[in-house]
Amino acid sequence: MHLEFTTEDKAAASLAVEITRFVIAGWAGRDKEAVLHHIRELEALGVPAPGAVPLFYRVATNQLSQKTTLEVVGEETSGEAEPFVFFHRGEFWVSLTSDHTDRYLETFSVALSKQACIKPVASAAWRMSEVAEHWDALELTSWIKEQGEWVIYQQGSLASLLTPQDLLARYLDGEAAEEGLALSCGTLSTIGGIRPASEFRMALHDPVLGRTLEHAYRTGSLPVVA
Repeated sequence: MHLEFTTEDKAAASLAVEITRFVIAGWAGRDKEAVLHHIRELEALGVPAPGAVPLFYRVATNQLSQKTTLEVVGEETSGEAEPFVFFHRGEFWVSLTSDHTDRYLETFSVALSKQACIKPVASAAWRMSEVAEHWDALELTSWIKEQGEWVIYQQGSLASLLTPQDLLARYLDGEAAEEGLALSCGTLSTIGGIRPASEFRMALHDPVLGRTLEHAYRTGSLPVVA
C-alpha cells in the first residue's frame, strides 16, 4: 500500500512509502492493571479475553488509507488512536493511525474484526530518532462527535504503553526489520466506554519539541443486507 507523508526534516520533506507488512499490536499496555481494564472493557461488549499479551495481528496492507471519508458496513464501528511506526530507508518513522474496528464482528473474532474496517493514517511523520529518548512524554488524545459535539474519547501519555522497540523486538524475534514494515503500537483505554462513532479525531502531541501529529475522518455506513 502506497502512503505519503510530509515531515519537518529538510533532508526528507516528503516520504513516499510502500507498506509491505502491516501489524497491529493488541493488549500492548505496559501496566498489567491497565491491560486488564481494557480486556474487561471489551469483555463487556462480548469480546473474548486474549490467550496472551501482547498479541500481534497481521492485517492486509490495503486496509490502510489516508483519506478523510471512509465507508463501513453497519452502525457498530469505532476508532482507537494508536502510534503508527514504519520502517523506511533504513530507519523508523512515527505517525498516527486509528484501529477502526467492527465491534459486532469483534465479539466473534478479534482477528477478523481487524480486517473488516479501513485503518486511517495521518499524512505527517517524525523520525523515530527525534522522539525515542522522550517517547513516554508523548501525549495521545482522541475525540468522537456525539450529539453534534466533540468529546474526549481517549487521553494519556505513551508511558502507559509498551515502547515500539519492545513490541518490535517481541514481534520480530531476532529478525531484522525490512523496508515497508508498519506497526500499530497499541491504544489507551476509552473514557466512558467503547462506543460507535462516525466522526473521529486524533492527535499525538510532543510536548518536548512542541509539535503535533493530527488526523480526522468520518465514516459513512453501508446497509447490512441479510
